[in-house]
Amino acid sequence: MSDVGRKDFHTKVKEGIVPDSTKSTQTKVKESFTDTGDKFARGAQPDSSKSHGQEFTDKVGRSHDREVHGSGPESVLDKTKHALGLGKH
Repeated sequence: MSDVGRKDFHTKVKEGIVPDSTKSTQTKVKESFTDTGDKFARGAQPDSSKSHGQEFTDKVGRSHDREVHGSGPESVLDKTKHALGLGKH
């Protein structure tokens, strides 16, 4: 089960199993858009207010993103705050 407005684990697994080569352009765009929204929500909501399943899935996702993209532990929301000059100095 996922938190409101978030992709649930089963949806993420299903999207990951189906090869991109078999997906339509519309499906790829939709998945990209919903992935971005889910990542933003992941960073905007503190882990302490998430369901246990969503918290676990988000921690795995952040770990994967750091490994693949070489980013730090900073959330998307933190990066946005810093880019706008609203972060802690």
